[in-house]
Amino acid sequence: MKTNQTIFSCSKCGAQYPKWQGRCLECGSWGTLNEEISATKSEFKNIIPAETPINLASLNETREFRIPTGIEELDRVLGGGIVSGSFVLLGGDPGIGKSTLALQAAQNLKDALYASGEESASQVASRVSRLGMDPKKLNFLPQTDIDKIIATASKLKPQLLIIDSIQTIYSQEASGSAGSVSQITACAAKLMSLAKSQNISILVIGHVTKDGSVAGPKTLEHLVDVVLYLENDANNFYRILRAVKNRFGSIGEIGVFEMSGKGLIEITDPSQAFIDKELDTKRYGIATTIAIEGSRPFLIEIQALTAKTFFGYPQRRANGFDLNRLQMLLAVLLKNSKINLSNHDVYINVAGGFKIKETSADLAVCLAIASAFLEKPLPAKTIILGEVGLSGEIRSVSQIERRISEAEKMGFISAIVPESKKPLSKSKLKILDFNGIEKAINIIK
Repeated sequence: MKTNQTIFSCSKCGAQYPKWQGRCLECGSWGTLNEEISATKSEFKNIIPAETPINLASLNETREFRIPTGIEELDRVLGGGIVSGSFVLLGGDPGIGKSTLALQAAQNLKDALYASGEESASQVASRVSRLGMDPKKLNFLPQTDIDKIIATASKLKPQLLIIDSIQTIYSQEASGSAGSVSQITACAAKLMSLAKSQNISILVIGHVTKDGSVAGPKTLEHLVDVVLYLENDANNFYRILRAVKNRFGSIGEIGVFEMSGKGLIEITDPSQAFIDKELDTKRYGIATTIAIEGSRPFLIEIQALTAKTFFGYPQRRANGFDLNRLQMLLAVLLKNSKINLSNHDVYINVAGGFKIKETSADLAVCLAIASAFLEKPLPAKTIILGEVGLSGEIRSVSQIERRISEAEKMGFISAIVPESKKPLSKSKLKILDFNGIEKAINIIK
């Protein structure tokens, strides 16, 4: 005999309670508890036979089959292409280009099924025409019922099924309206079952909340194989694609795009986007370093400005660089050099809207500040690498040879690096190595 039980679940975080209350104790939201019917429970315990486990040694080693999308930046983030039978979640702010990226990826595949609950067939056809795509390669399904979408995909068996978006589809077996916690969980579970049983790759588009996470329960991100985020840079010039979860590859890779009237255009050489090759070398307060995101080196231009403060407390501002770390570097400069910035405002800007997350740019920031304070430029076409410690020592950074090799390709002639007992091999650059910040500042003339 089966019985039903009434529970109350939070529409924001998914927490469940046996009775209604005004506030969710998990996320602190008010008025978000909705009444639902829980899963049925049986009074009788069925005898369930045991399964025979699979010995992994008995399986032949097979390499996963990947489907290239024809978009080099997207394939790099995915780890080489979409894995057949994988479940991919693509999140991003409204209007950032999620649907455009999905359509461009579908254009390069043999066949794709695009199911949308947000746009009509004429709207999608207009976008396809604007992007210069071939409409014959795309089958459109204006449907929000997940069961009908799955039935259509099982019949057509496309290489890629695109759902736009997960918040608009619903399942008749789940309670709540489309976009609720129960509906998103039920629909995602059915799509995962379709991907694994029919070996159909699925790309689901999801909206994000104000804090930047995918709207819906956190179990959605745990359920899928790959979670991608498409975001703006600080200046809204470029679109940056990141993987925060990838069961089939690295999560350190990023893809850089530029939005145009013909869709998203790949930036195959991102270093050109973050440095100014025509920059006047006589300008002071400018330093160039190299950051690595995943397996990709980026040339980054750091700009510094110092000005006497007219108030009792000097300002420190940083765009693209950690403000707390800037405060620490200023204290190191004050302690270990003759540069006293206690009565100067200091501003740091990373050109191109790039956000530096590693410590390899410490030395470049210090020298840019020193150059701005002394009003003297750094040596022309010089790359600067190094982490700065609290005692003023310059520490080595990871993959330094690879960074210097990238600088050599970009036409740099010298490099300021940490002092090391191991010489850099096969580098044509003039290497200037220092063990302390005070000695490194002396190169500014």
